[in-house]
Amino acid sequence: MSITSIVLVHAHALFREGLRHNLAALPDFRIAGEASNGQQAIQLVDYTDPDLVLMEVDLPGVNGLEVSRAIKRSHPHVGIILLSASLDGQYVVKAIRAGVAAYLPRNISWDELLTTLYEVRKGAYPINELVLSLPEVAAQVLGAFRQMAVDEDTQSIYSPLSPRELQVLELVAAGRTNKEIALLLDISNQTVKNHVSSILRKLAVNDRTQAVVYAMRRGWIKVALPGD
Repeated sequence: MSITSIVLVHAHALFREGLRHNLAALPDFRIAGEASNGQQAIQLVDYTDPDLVLMEVDLPGVNGLEVSRAIKRSHPHVGIILLSASLDGQYVVKAIRAGVAAYLPRNISWDELLTTLYEVRKGAYPINELVLSLPEVAAQVLGAFRQMAVDEDTQSIYSPLSPRELQVLELVAAGRTNKEIALLLDISNQTVKNHVSSILRKLAVNDRTQAVVYAMRRGWIKVALPGD
């Protein structure tokens, strides 16, 4: 994999300096720029077109969730990692809707953060793992998706996806990784990746989260809440 460019967004210069120092010691990462508020972040991403954005939620002015939405609209390939003091389910729902790849507590260890950066760079969505690991968050997230399906008119009963692709997408919606999906369906990792690519192409969406929301709104897939 080529060198990963990353934009750091945090209100406090000392925090950014710590991240910059740690990342600069690694040959796999290059700091594309730094911003201290949301408006700067949007402009910087437009200018540098990085691979990743590591950003806190509580920014002055435009907050991290709003910045994420703006970035994903114009740069859908950028992986966004949000840091927050709260793992409230409502914020996680908003983060998923915004296309955020990972939503992490501020007190995360450096090793865990680095692992997440590598995962997101490879196209993974660790935010799904967060949903699975915290049942109270999972209930709010999946409940919100269910309500979205009820509130919005079903545009089409017909699904362009094959039965196998729907299986894969339902497992993606449940937060399963490619490796777990491969084991559950007794197929190879590459086959899972091929199915996901086909799903994104058929639905004309940019990432897994958008595909899940798209399919749930139309009633093509369902995800059980914990305890169902």
